[in-house]
Amino acid sequence: MCFISSFIIILYIFYRLYQHFFPTPNINPNGKYVLISGCDSGFGHGLAIELDKQGFNVLAGVFVSDNVISLKEKLSSRATVFRLDITKQEDIDVAFELVNEKTKVLHALVNNAGIGIGGYIDWTKLEFMHKIMNVNFFGHVAMTKKFLPLLIVKGDSRIVNISSVMGLISPPGMSAYCASKYAMESFSDCLRREMSPWNLRVSIIEPGWLRTPIIEGQERAVRDLWNGLSANVRNRWGDDFFNDLVEKSIIKSPFINNAENPIKVVRALQHAVMNTKPHIRYHPDWQAKLFFYPISMLPAWLVDFLMLKLVSTSILPAGVNKQNQD
Repeated sequence: MCFISSFIIILYIFYRLYQHFFPTPNINPNGKYVLISGCDSGFGHGLAIELDKQGFNVLAGVFVSDNVISLKEKLSSRATVFRLDITKQEDIDVAFELVNEKTKVLHALVNNAGIGIGGYIDWTKLEFMHKIMNVNFFGHVAMTKKFLPLLIVKGDSRIVNISSVMGLISPPGMSAYCASKYAMESFSDCLRREMSPWNLRVSIIEPGWLRTPIIEGQERAVRDLWNGLSANVRNRWGDDFFNDLVEKSIIKSPFINNAENPIKVVRALQHAVMNTKPHIRYHPDWQAKLFFYPISMLPAWLVDFLMLKLVSTSILPAGVNKQNQD
């Protein structure tokens, strides 16, 4: 067994070295259209700019109307920027008509739009869970179904889905976000296998923590969530527990404090869109490669132990202390 494992590891190392020294070529971008959602900021914004520089015809959807003009100013005359809320079917239908007027063939659909706010399940309203799932999962499913006819017109088109390492592991306080990313993972795998006769490629990007607006506003968002809870829920957990949790899992988090430049994800997205042989999965940063992906393959009890050590507080909830006293 050890021999087989060692042989597999050696083969994998040689394979990665071969990929590094003999990279596969990129496609010719001329005349090719790429549709990207969530281009207001972060990965989608950066990707729209980079693909536009490469010569693609970029179709960029933004959520905030004011961002239409500001992004247009950064792109060439080939690009089209439009308002898009992927949770509204009417917006998706309008976007389809706009795209269909410009081209009958899409080279790539990049499902990038997303939101992410932490919070324990006991603190999270069901409406919030629905909102996360609508943006991070159902919206992308709706986009995929709508634009699929334009993608399978020719072979070698591709769909690129932004997932996360949170689609591989589930730390405490991330239930809504993790659920949406696990759903995106399984949807992407099924889609890839179903679309294989059409030669439609499906890639999944699984980054760790990157320096994006999502993590920059995390502490404020979690404190707003806590302040909006009922007195009953807040008393059950206690301010001491909450403040210590925020301190350990956000303010002093080694993952957030060592978050890398989001350009790494943009480069992975570029490869998935442009390369003649895109990967199925991308782990663009060191957190994803060296920590989250390997830890996802460990036994559940060991993952539980590591997660609780890394992101949980040593202070017991107020309700537990009361039970112990009683």
